[in-house]
Amino acid sequence: MDRIGGSLQAKLWPKDPGEREKALAEAEERCDKVVEAVRAYSERAEQLTREAFAAADISYELKPKDGTFYAPKIDIYIDDALGREWQMATIQIDLTMLPERFDLTYIDEDGKPQRPIAIHRAIYGSLERFIGILIEHFAGAFPLWLAPVQAVVIPIADRHIEAAGELAGVLRGRGLRVEVDGSSNRMQYKIRTAQEQKVPYMVVLGDREIEARTASPRTRSGEQQPAEDWEAFADRLAAESKARGVG
Repeated sequence: MDRIGGSLQAKLWPKDPGEREKALAEAEERCDKVVEAVRAYSERAEQLTREAFAAADISYELKPKDGTFYAPKIDIYIDDALGREWQMATIQIDLTMLPERFDLTYIDEDGKPQRPIAIHRAIYGSLERFIGILIEHFAGAFPLWLAPVQAVVIPIADRHIEAAGELAGVLRGRGLRVEVDGSSNRMQYKIRTAQEQKVPYMVVLGDREIEARTASPRTRSGEQQPAEDWEAFADRLAAESKARGVG
């Protein structure tokens, strides 16, 4: 008190007991009406959700009392590489909270206002957790379409760097993410580094490959694939990436 150079007073203004009881009764009545309305909407939303599952022929497990008070929710679970179950996406069918509280309407084909259904979606749940699960599931060896770097071109000597850049340009022209390792490290070290980084494809370029304009790709598992024309190789990788396989 002394610090602010003044005095403070607290005053309590009690409500008249009769008015207080009346206000409490009115609030309780309003709450009962809201609860009944929310319960009715929630039951309707649950029925619509069940019908949607049936129409889509999707099996599901019922978890009573796990939904929110105003709407049922759909939780999507994913099993990781270790067999652990993680909750990821959550979807809620909301007939009351947003539509009613914000008085949302739309005009139907007959020109009449209708109350919409709000769908709450959290597709990834926690994005950080989703990325962590994804990295752990693939142990860093992402499928081609998901890999940050899809291919590394490795020139054997400095004189091959220019051609390596040209091949990288062909691959990038197909929308692929490619790097050229033009460092002074030995070729085997470059290959091992790319493998440790889980890069799906490595292409070693020397005089013979540049003259024939062929690529002899090596996978991160160590498989040496047959030589093929640069354009054909780029088309193959682009098709593989577009297919988005996970095998």
